[in-house]
Amino acid sequence: MILWAAVTVAALGFILALEIVTRGYGLPGPITNQAREVVFAPKSGPLLYASMALTMVVLTWRQRFIALGVALGIDLVFFLVRWALDAEMMFGNGALWVLIGCAVIALTRRTGRERTLLLKGVGLGLLLVAGRKTGDAWLLITSKTRPTVLDPYLATADHALGNPSWVVGRMLRATGPVGSTLLDWVYVQLAVAAVVVALYQLRHVGTERRFPRHHLVRTFLLIGLLGPGIYMIFPVVGPVFAYGTGAFGTGGEPWALANLWPGTAPPIGPPHSMPYDDITPRNCMPSLHTAWATAIFIHSRRGPRALRHAGTFWLVATLTATLGFGYHYGVDLIAGVVFTVTIEAALRTIDRGWDRSGLRLVAHGAAVFVALLLGYRFLPMEMARHPWVYGPLLLLLMASVVYGFFRLDRRWAAEADADAGSGSESGSGPGSGQGAGPGASALESLPQLVDIRQEPRLPVTVALTDEVRQR
Repeated sequence: MILWAAVTVAALGFILALEIVTRGYGLPGPITNQAREVVFAPKSGPLLYASMALTMVVLTWRQRFIALGVALGIDLVFFLVRWALDAEMMFGNGALWVLIGCAVIALTRRTGRERTLLLKGVGLGLLLVAGRKTGDAWLLITSKTRPTVLDPYLATADHALGNPSWVVGRMLRATGPVGSTLLDWVYVQLAVAAVVVALYQLRHVGTERRFPRHHLVRTFLLIGLLGPGIYMIFPVVGPVFAYGTGAFGTGGEPWALANLWPGTAPPIGPPHSMPYDDITPRNCMPSLHTAWATAIFIHSRRGPRALRHAGTFWLVATLTATLGFGYHYGVDLIAGVVFTVTIEAALRTIDRGWDRSGLRLVAHGAAVFVALLLGYRFLPMEMARHPWVYGPLLLLLMASVVYGFFRLDRRWAAEADADAGSGSESGSGPGSGQGAGPGASALESLPQLVDIRQEPRLPVTVALTDEVRQR
């Protein structure tokens, strides 16, 4: 409970700081934007309903149906009002109202562990929503505080990988609107996919009345918390902005070095920083979409076959979208994978009591991540001139972290299964279990002279009597 309270206080302080900073630039912050969605059209309805679904894991099935019905009813009312006023249409207000209602009920109608559990559920849902709002604020801060970007460095280093953004960009254009529409939906709804995996992991919370030690939401939120800090150190806008016509209404040819993406790869030359507008976010290094999709893939490995296939599809589709739309360079994706695997290893290491093998893996992952950033910044020309050396080297560095994680994870899983097996055997073996528990008879606590599992209890007494007679 103390940990949850500390996390809540830290999150509120962080969000308040972002609110103050963004208001300093004359724009509404995450708190203002979230409060606005109580009445006005939300930015993402699916995200709000996904957040409500996370909260509902602590409810009974009857309470879940009631909460869903209330949310849909409220959204129906908002839809009719907006339709009558010809206002902007979007659903999701009902889900946010249900989240607020659950918080009020927890504070006024619940006590003890039930209050704590319901508040944890509400906090989990609100953290997902707040993560989206704070992410938007972070992106604004990167665009305002970093007037120059380092795209030429990554574009040069990307020659070691064969300029994958240019290659996949041309392939995606060849598929026409069908491929673009599908990948755009996958890219935008990444948080919803994460909620699906998290709901599977949290499916027993309603009956067990407690949360599991580790689940996807923890990794997802920590990636979003730490990633923007790297944006500030290594500001990059992406190939479609630095070498193309821009996207989302920002950037464009006046700010680009040249209009080359995706038709022509940029020539190899000494890189330099370049100025860019104060609107486009510097959110490429590392690729957090790749990081989140990797986390979804990792956490879906222990689910049913359909969930594993879905996790694989979302990872492949997200990698294709980030490259095909020109949002990222190939080297961004490598950094994103290492970033996520290191964070995931750190969280699992903490859960296992600071396991030494886990600490070594975290140190290795952190060292590889720092080495990647330093290489991209100070060795891009060497990478471009010797692609057959540095290309495989980059992939091997990433593979070493990924292989180390899955190898250690398999070992941890085997140890956990062994512990569970030994626990069940000690609870059902001779002299233990229900027969040896409180209330067991004196006869059952005597040394077993015969196999009680195969003989009735009467022969035990007979055997004891015969032994006394022989003496």
